[in-house]
Amino acid sequence: MPFSRFAEPDYTSHVEGERVPNAWFAGDEDCPLLWFAGAWVANWTSVRKIKEGEVTCDLYGFLTTSPNRVVGEIHEKAMPVILRTVEEIELWMTAPWEEAKRLQRPMPDDELLLLSPESVPA
Repeated sequence: MPFSRFAEPDYTSHVEGERVPNAWFAGDEDCPLLWFAGAWVANWTSVRKIKEGEVTCDLYGFLTTSPNRVVGEIHEKAMPVILRTVEEIELWMTAPWEEAKRLQRPMPDDELLLLSPESVPA
């Protein structure tokens, strides 16, 4: 799934009584468009909410990994697996799992930016 930035709840900046703000992350100038490694399943039938009963929907989930230093300052448990090149996308989409799973690693610290709140459109 392509993206230009993503957010994590920023509990380090939370003011009691207010909503938790988001911290926004983006690729550096050399790679403004990135991709989440994930899996998409069309027409999955299951019970997601007891009150709704069985439903059929399209699902997407993305793979996570341990955070790099940039994300770890905000979210210490995990970050999305981010694909940066056409070669990585091709590997994720077509390779056997034994090869593709090597992509489950943090993005290098120097390739991901923590955006200032002023630079994120409302």
